[in-house]
Amino acid sequence: MGQSMMLGKYSFGIGDRFGHQGKAQLAALTKARQAGVDVTPVWNKSQREHGIIGTEPGDVRREADAAVAACNWETPYFVDADHIRLCNVEHFIEACDFFTLDVADFIGRQADPADVDAFVSRYAALVGALQIDGIAKKLHVTADGLRAIAGKYLAAVRQAGRIYRCIEARKGAGHFITEVSMDETNAPQTPVELLVILAAVADERIPAQTVAPKFSGRFNKGVDYVGDLDTFATEFEQDLAVIAYAVRQFGLPEDLKLSIHSGSDKFSIYEPIQNALKRFGAGLHVKTAGTTWLEELIGLALAGDDGLAIAKEVYNQALARMDELCAPYATVIEIDKSRLPDPRIVANWDGSLFAQALRHDPFCAYYNPHFRQLLHVGYKIAAEMGPRFLEALECHEETIAEQVTTNLYDRHLRPLFVD
Repeated sequence: MGQSMMLGKYSFGIGDRFGHQGKAQLAALTKARQAGVDVTPVWNKSQREHGIIGTEPGDVRREADAAVAACNWETPYFVDADHIRLCNVEHFIEACDFFTLDVADFIGRQADPADVDAFVSRYAALVGALQIDGIAKKLHVTADGLRAIAGKYLAAVRQAGRIYRCIEARKGAGHFITEVSMDETNAPQTPVELLVILAAVADERIPAQTVAPKFSGRFNKGVDYVGDLDTFATEFEQDLAVIAYAVRQFGLPEDLKLSIHSGSDKFSIYEPIQNALKRFGAGLHVKTAGTTWLEELIGLALAGDDGLAIAKEVYNQALARMDELCAPYATVIEIDKSRLPDPRIVANWDGSLFAQALRHDPFCAYYNPHFRQLLHVGYKIAAEMGPRFLEALECHEETIAEQVTTNLYDRHLRPLFVD
């Protein structure tokens, strides 16, 4: 399956909602390179975030290009049309060169029975006991099982193909990176399901370089993984093994790799991820979930005066508008309102205490994951401040940049790829 644009073994989505931290994030990636690991930066911003903040995909492209020029970044970088669908892909085509194809709405839709029959016939060789390197037990695939999985996922993969061909017609084959996202479903895919999905991706002739399956546990925004670590580790290793097998069997791109969505701040799974990557010699793409915006708030708080005032105002308004702000993220946050600090108490906090409550440091006695999650979804408040907030980011750039770089390198890149 032909391709020309290469993502690299390791890549990291550097979400930057307000478009001011490109240089600080590249500084973290430069530190990783100095430590001997190349990680490709991928600026990512969804249609929802653009709508809330009032930006366009072209704004992300301009930020990325400017940061790259300022930092003399000489290796590849990308701008991701994050979670795009056929109805909005056109809006992203000119500015982006990485496309995350979101087909969640088509998972479980009834596929054309004739299409299912033809697919099952073409991939009848999957029926039986499959021995896949890296998975101790053989995978047993029945004819009925193959048909059932095709019935569940084939319509989604066909829709991914339609989106891919729409992009290909405008940008040309080999001029963009494709990710197929299958993570927004109720249950994690089994190894057999992922294998059939990848067979369908190959059948649809999508040269996917990343695939995002569903994992067990909760990947809540801005906080650590919630779930059984052993179960996650097993699923992750099995997925790596299935991808390697599918590349050989179906002719998918040799650099196809896993993508983990909302992967920032999931500190407890970083060690098993790194161990598995080393064992399989595999690559990884990680999408972030607004962690940089929270570092901006921390930097503003530490700057004191007007910066701290803005940080407190964002919290006060976010608390007052909690239901509104949380509604779009209801499935990926868990906030106990009783554990949110009273605004009258927060009013007396200094910048250091505000930062400690917000910073994701599980060993800090003041860290409050409920406070952090609310502020995570509260970026709409900052967007409504308009020039006042953006001017504060520029005024306190040095303090904020230090927080952004430290967070990205010390808490993410180093434990995932370096240590």
